[in-house]
Amino acid sequence: MINSVIINDKDNVIVAIEPIKKDEVVEYKDLDGEIKSLKALDDIKIYHKIAIKNIEIEQPVIKYGEHIGFAIKEIKIGEHVHDHNTEGRREDLEAIE
Repeated sequence: MINSVIINDKDNVIVAIEPIKKDEVVEYKDLDGEIKSLKALDDIKIYHKIAIKNIEIEQPVIKYGEHIGFAIKEIKIGEHVHDHNTEGRREDLEAIE
């Protein structure tokens, strides 16, 4: 049963659309309509992110096809992705101008 969604084909996370318990099967449709599944390694709250690829330390977390943060520790497929294992980094927009 579909219990999560992917937003962009560049994303390395999906979003839970219902609460998911540790060891439950997580299912989502990729953007080609193919159903993908993995095992949840943690309890996941509704609307929280789940890794669909291994994310190494300092690699970006990608949602909406954009970097939304960076891993501060290794994140495995099926793990909850949130502020306990990521950090945001704001760009200095004035320096870019």
